[in-house]
Amino acid sequence: MTAGLGRVRREGGPIEEIRPGDVVFFEPEEKHRPGASPTTAMTHIAIHEHLDGKLVDWMEHVSDSQYLGQQEGA
Repeated sequence: MTAGLGRVRREGGPIEEIRPGDVVFFEPEEKHRPGASPTTAMTHIAIHEHLDGKLVDWMEHVSDSQYLGQQEGA
C-alpha cells in the first residue's frame, strides 16, 4: 500500500487493516476484496501475472454489509 489506511478481506476471513508500506499477497484464485477504511482513502499498487492470455477475474460489487460480513437486512 502506498498511502492512507486500507482494509483487505479474504473470502470467509476477517478484515485486515493495511497501512503504507504493507505488502499483501493473495494466492492465485483466492477471492479477496481491497478497500479504503470507512474514514480514510487509500492508494495501492497491484501486481498480477498474465497467464494463458488472461490478466485478472474481477468480482462482483458488494455492499458495505457484505464486505463487513453481515447479512443483508440484519
